[in-house]
Amino acid sequence: MPNENLSFPIGTIFTVKKYYKKLSFSEILGKHKKRGRNINSLMEALLSYKLTENQSITKAATWINREEVLDTFNLDSFEQRTLYRVLKLIGENREEIIADVQTMIFNTFDFKHININMDWTSFILYDDKCPSGKHSYSHDYQPGKEQITAGISKIFSPINVPIGMTVHEGNVERPDSLR
Repeated sequence: MPNENLSFPIGTIFTVKKYYKKLSFSEILGKHKKRGRNINSLMEALLSYKLTENQSITKAATWINREEVLDTFNLDSFEQRTLYRVLKLIGENREEIIADVQTMIFNTFDFKHININMDWTSFILYDDKCPSGKHSYSHDYQPGKEQITAGISKIFSPINVPIGMTVHEGNVERPDSLR
C-alpha cells in the first residue's frame, strides 16, 4: 500500500529564509525583476527544493506547486516555464549578482584573512566533438590529440567557496588562464 505522507522540509525552509534575509538576497535579486511574479518568493522556494530534493526544474515546479509550499512562500500556482524565466534572468545578470553576493558575504561575516587557491589542469580529448578542443603542447605526451585547459579558483579557509572557473582551447599558459 503506497504511503500518502508528504515530505515538507520546514528546517531547510527556515534556514533558506533566514540567510536569504541576512544576505539581502531580496535586494540583490529584486532589482532585476520589477513586474510579474515575485522573484524572491520563487527563488526561496527553488533554493529550499534544491537543498532538499535536488532534482530537475520540472520536478521543482511540481514540488513548489503543492498547496502547502505555495502557502509557505506566498505564491500562486505557476507553470514550470516561470522557473526557467527566473533562472534565465539570473543567468543574464550573473556577474552583477555574484559581485553583490560576494560584497554582502564579506560585509556580513568578519573573515580575518582571505586566501585564494587557483588550479589548472589540461584534459586530452579522445574525440573531435568538443568545439573547444585544440592541438597544442601536451604534458601527457599525446601530441596528436586535442586538449582543453580548465582552471578553477576558490576562496580558501575559512570560507571554502568556488569563485571562478574558466575553460580554454588547448593547453594555455597557466598565468593567463583566469584573465
